[in-house]
Amino acid sequence: MSVRVRFAPSPTGYLHIGGARTAIFNYLFARHHGGTFILRIEDTDVERSKKEYTEAILNSLRWLGVEWDEGPYFQSERMNVYREYLDLLIKRGKGYQCWCTPDELTLFKDSLKKEKKKFKRSVVEENHPEWLSPREGIPPVVIVETPTEGKIYYDDLIRGTISFPAEDVEDFIIWRSNDTPTYNFVVVVDDADMKITHVIRGDDHISNTPKQIVIYRALGFELPHFAHVPMILGPDKKRLSKRHGATSVEAYREAGYLPEALFNYLVRLGWSYGDQEIFTKEELIEKFDLSGVGKSPAVFNPEKLLWLNAEYIRASDHNRLFQEIYDKLPPDQRSKLGTDPSFFKLIGLVKVRSRTLIELYENLRFYFEPYPDSYDEKGVRKFFSKKPVFDALCALYEEMDKMIHFNEENLEKAFRDVSERYNVKLRDLAQAVRLAVTGKTVSPGIFETLEILGKIRTLKKIQRAIEWIKSNVNFENQG
Repeated sequence: MSVRVRFAPSPTGYLHIGGARTAIFNYLFARHHGGTFILRIEDTDVERSKKEYTEAILNSLRWLGVEWDEGPYFQSERMNVYREYLDLLIKRGKGYQCWCTPDELTLFKDSLKKEKKKFKRSVVEENHPEWLSPREGIPPVVIVETPTEGKIYYDDLIRGTISFPAEDVEDFIIWRSNDTPTYNFVVVVDDADMKITHVIRGDDHISNTPKQIVIYRALGFELPHFAHVPMILGPDKKRLSKRHGATSVEAYREAGYLPEALFNYLVRLGWSYGDQEIFTKEELIEKFDLSGVGKSPAVFNPEKLLWLNAEYIRASDHNRLFQEIYDKLPPDQRSKLGTDPSFFKLIGLVKVRSRTLIELYENLRFYFEPYPDSYDEKGVRKFFSKKPVFDALCALYEEMDKMIHFNEENLEKAFRDVSERYNVKLRDLAQAVRLAVTGKTVSPGIFETLEILGKIRTLKKIQRAIEWIKSNVNFENQG
């Protein structure tokens, strides 16, 4: 089957994850069927459309790995095309001009609602025939005339047949008095002109579809296949919004998520393939089809996305992870760290306990920073503030200083000897050293961590911690 699909965002903000999912669905559908994926920018809203948002959308799609085959096309550059089809529609007698002000039209529609009547040409002719002839000083709008009998229906590839009584679909404006087209008009013209075969979009567009079908038929266009995907809800089952946290692709990128993880997660929001959760991009292209898309709203689960991101980080190549955090590293150390096998070994250790790239970076900081910025407060109370542990830490420093071979085996022996000599738990001594070296109470295995860090840096950090304890902890009141 020949497939041409499109993603058509409006550059009035950053790429929302709902829009990103729509783009991904279209992209996978096109790739699965060997078709064409088109990117179109719907920027006819001059006041709200911004160039920086366009760039942000393009960058977000590139980051996600959603490559388009054609475009980006810009609606603002296609006004001549829209005018040609507007003239054709009027010549065919499918639309009419109305010389009324926006306020007049609003008041009239409000009165019709009270009378439970629909806005149709016959109603305008009956109540305001003067609007159908030129009125001085009032530019006209162009209105499409909708059917008054029968049904407007289509077969949705996800929801089955959707039908609307024709009498309930009001006549509607397709060209404003300020000489600009409306969304429902340009989207039909673009989709038909670009030979779109499948329109895959959010189910918030279902209400637009009967109006668009009217335009398709008025212009003699063949209808595409429609597929409306379910909306995304927040954990509280309400429509996803800023109150639920980050909602843009850019925000998740900045928060340290990998593009593959977000891509995978968004696909699974509304689409399923058995019980499988994690897919490669190639697997998704092979398996994705609209038959796997459900009708019910999908619930966004931040914890599940975080879990998935951690899985992708664990599976990532160490060099790739280094590149991901490269910009965060001290500029004067980037080249050195990039060729340091110990640093790459450490990446392998800390990635298994890092859920985001931010956490990965934070878990690596102790390696290239001279001293911790601070020490975990709970850890200070529990380990730095006990005199026996402090004494053992000082003794361990002396033992480490004597070591010729600073390796896991010798370190473990020294830890055990000192803990026994000072009658402190090995765990408490290990945690005190971990806190001194990393500023935290969580790290990879302490012996392996210290060997990677090396003798000189380890001793400097422990010496700094000993000095800090002497200045900040009072042992005099301890029994």
